[in-house]
Amino acid sequence: MGSKDKNPRKKKNLGEKVQEEPSKEICPEDINKLVFEEPEKEIRPEDEHDTEKFEISINFAQNGKVWTRNEIEDDDGIFSFSVYKEIDHESDDPDPETISECLKRPDWEKWKMAIQAELLSLNKRSVFGPIVTTPENTKPVGHKWVFVRKRNEKNEVTRYKARLVAQGFSQRPGIDYEETYSPVMDAITFRFLMSLAASQNLEMYLMDVVTAYLYGSLENEIYMKIPEGLKMPEDLKSKAKEICSVRLQRSLYGLKQSGRMWYNRLSEYLLSKDYVNNAICPCVFIKKSSSGFVIIAVYVDDLNMIGTQKEIDDARTHMKEEFEMKDLGKTKFCLGLQIEHFQDGIFVHQSNYTKRVLKRFYMDKATPLSTPMVNRSLDVEKDPFRPCEDNEEVLGPEVPYMSAIGGLMYLANCTRPDIAFATNLLARYSSSPTRRHWNGIKHIFRYLQGSIDLGLFYPKNSKCVLVGFADAGYLSDPHKARSQTGYVFTIGGTAVSWRSQKQTLVATSSNYAETIALHEACRECVAPVYDSSHTRIKWNITEKEPTKIFEDNSACVTQLKEGYIKSDRTKHIPPRFFSYTQELQKNQEVDIEYIRSSDNAADLFTKALPTTVFKKHVHSIGMRRLQNCEKKRFYLFQGEIMLRYSFS
Repeated sequence: MGSKDKNPRKKKNLGEKVQEEPSKEICPEDINKLVFEEPEKEIRPEDEHDTEKFEISINFAQNGKVWTRNEIEDDDGIFSFSVYKEIDHESDDPDPETISECLKRPDWEKWKMAIQAELLSLNKRSVFGPIVTTPENTKPVGHKWVFVRKRNEKNEVTRYKARLVAQGFSQRPGIDYEETYSPVMDAITFRFLMSLAASQNLEMYLMDVVTAYLYGSLENEIYMKIPEGLKMPEDLKSKAKEICSVRLQRSLYGLKQSGRMWYNRLSEYLLSKDYVNNAICPCVFIKKSSSGFVIIAVYVDDLNMIGTQKEIDDARTHMKEEFEMKDLGKTKFCLGLQIEHFQDGIFVHQSNYTKRVLKRFYMDKATPLSTPMVNRSLDVEKDPFRPCEDNEEVLGPEVPYMSAIGGLMYLANCTRPDIAFATNLLARYSSSPTRRHWNGIKHIFRYLQGSIDLGLFYPKNSKCVLVGFADAGYLSDPHKARSQTGYVFTIGGTAVSWRSQKQTLVATSSNYAETIALHEACRECVAPVYDSSHTRIKWNITEKEPTKIFEDNSACVTQLKEGYIKSDRTKHIPPRFFSYTQELQKNQEVDIEYIRSSDNAADLFTKALPTTVFKKHVHSIGMRRLQNCEKKRFYLFQGEIMLRYSFS
């Protein structure tokens, strides 16, 4: 499945068997002698003359990390996820960086056990090959120990974890690796599967693969510097250790291609067990039997199993036969999301993470507010969200503006669509933030302080139908004459996908802006994650209805339904925004209908709203409070007890 090594380090005759020296095991009793190279330090802002473009990370004191404000983009979510990890792991007692730090800690015995478990796992998986003299023109990679304490949904430490990680940044493309892409489940896919589990009343279990990357076989010859504790062969003891290296036989954590090698290994096994996956959504595997089905959604080493009970039990059994697995039971915590299983549905939230965000930015004692942003002024000069002016001071590197944006974006992309527009608006000024923009960030924090337990509730036995809402905020950015695209798609009345994004074109009318927004919404609703043609066969569902998309601009709806009307007001609009949507309507894939602006839930993603309208739309996309769900469960339980008592 992966590409072959086109640039081997040394030539071999076909059919020739290479004579390998037996590898030596790492001795767990030698762990106190382990010494490893430290990674290169980040550039500190004081080392540069122009500090305005820099910003220190929120854990700068521990890791020395620095963000460059005008270079970071987050289209793939990597930046927001890295900030989430910093906030999630930030505490008064940070994890150690080196073994020497572990030795000084009172919990050294637990770290020692974690190191021993890692060394034994490396031996068990036969990760290390023979120790040899480093071949010519070969640059062995370095290594480092990484320590972390795994936590549950209540932020309680559940396990001490140590990893021997290869320093893959020294690998050379085309020599040490070819392809590195490894598909993983994204947040939209995960929410979609949870909505299916709730609507179809399915079970949902989570399994974790122990040392997943060590199962992957390497296709390239990779040598690593010899770790202390790995015994030298007798014939090499006389040679300097610096000229020797150990060949890796398995993909080790930190290597560029490790994720791909693990996915190839897992995919081959699941396909051999008659699972089917979509080429466009390769991280989701489906298997159907006469009595039911099971879906396995892969996120690196976390496997979410959704389906009927018998098929899930069978999947758990044959996964344990092939890999060393940890069965975590019903999915309660995954990808930073807390998942509550109630009698009438599934509730997804990030209450603990929200609390940590507020505490990290010293807003946990702030006065709560009812909306995430203030109403904007129609006067461009008085707009609090206008760009930095010539006489305004840009925030210095000590103000964690980008870190705050990253933490908020992780919330907005996962479980809090109610702050999506405000976060998107403030993220535009990351390169040159001012005090006004920082006040906007604090306004969102105050709103979160009053809605910590707000999340998405997917009701059980609801109608599994995808419904969309699209809207555009005309001249939402009047300073650059750009409008805002907003859309949201719901299943069973609860959001599974949403977007709030500034348009890249200058729309000359509200009709133009709404046409662009509908075009983007149509592109989203036909994405493979919602494509039932792959899953309907598995569930014996044959009927297929067009996806309804509601739009509040009647002229736009009429043009898209009845055909492009050329006039002086529309002749400049690129035909692609009409033709694509009209083709989907002609093929009965979408059905665009008019809705009043007051009932259009997508308004939430395009403009600042009054409190009553804001709360109405938040409720209409399935957002609920955890305390209300728990109260409902209590009343249902109390009613059941009373019912049993009355019959007895």
